[in-house]
Amino acid sequence: MPLLKVIILAIVQGLAELLPVSSSAHVVVAEKLMGLNPSVPEMTLLLVMLHTGTMFAVIVYFWSRWRASYLSSAAAFQWIAGRIVLATVLTGVIGEGLVKVIEHTLFRGHPHAEIEDLFSRLDLIAPALALVGLLIIIAGLLEKRRMGGSSADPSLTHRESLSSRQSGLSMRQSGWIGAMQGLCLPFRGFSRSGATISTGMLVGVGKERAEEFSFALAVVLTPPVILREVLRLMKAEHLSGGVPLASAMVPSLLGAVFAFLAGLLALKWLSRWLEGGRWYLFGIYCLVAAGVVFALYRSGY
Repeated sequence: MPLLKVIILAIVQGLAELLPVSSSAHVVVAEKLMGLNPSVPEMTLLLVMLHTGTMFAVIVYFWSRWRASYLSSAAAFQWIAGRIVLATVLTGVIGEGLVKVIEHTLFRGHPHAEIEDLFSRLDLIAPALALVGLLIIIAGLLEKRRMGGSSADPSLTHRESLSSRQSGLSMRQSGWIGAMQGLCLPFRGFSRSGATISTGMLVGVGKERAEEFSFALAVVLTPPVILREVLRLMKAEHLSGGVPLASAMVPSLLGAVFAFLAGLLALKWLSRWLEGGRWYLFGIYCLVAAGVVFALYRSGY
């Protein structure tokens, strides 16, 4: 694959990752516009590695907040670890369950078909974007209503605010967020961050706490997803003899580096916009993007 295309995809991923607008959908559309097939193993591996690059950017950016919230003491770490484990288990059970159901129903009679074969379908990405857009709008409007009726004291200290945010994430709320993350796994366009943060807001978690927890879950989820795609690429190489793992890994690693750099640049100013109390605007963007993606599908992409 030309390195210029890898760099373009990395920049798209890095800029879109923090926003709840489905960075993977943006990358898939960019791949289609550049004549690439998003469903082949080397391209899905590239997408995962781009996510890896931006996840390292997220770790660097959020580290101080996570350290203050989750690593300040053994009790704080145990508190968050239990919630992450519960959410991740639910993600795996629901996500893998959905994948198996889809593969055994839609792909019946096709022994080598996989869920990734659907990733290039713009006719599926468009409705996924529309659904997550509606979810974000609902969560954002309800948040605005709660903020309008809030009488919170603006003079709260940082420690009091931190304690309040931490107490606002129960095991039940963590379970709902993890379950929603599982629903996102098989579908490109159904923004993981948009869906999980919105779900957290809908079940009563503060947006800042939901954001921190959502990205913490993403960091935990990324390594097994990378392993899955590497194994898938090795399987494809074995079946066809024409997909060398080494040649696919080199552009993927390069893409991860550029995605990391683009993600760091974007995170410096995008986080302020994300926390600006206008969450519903991202939902409107997703609805518009869904219309654009559907128009591209109708145009033959």
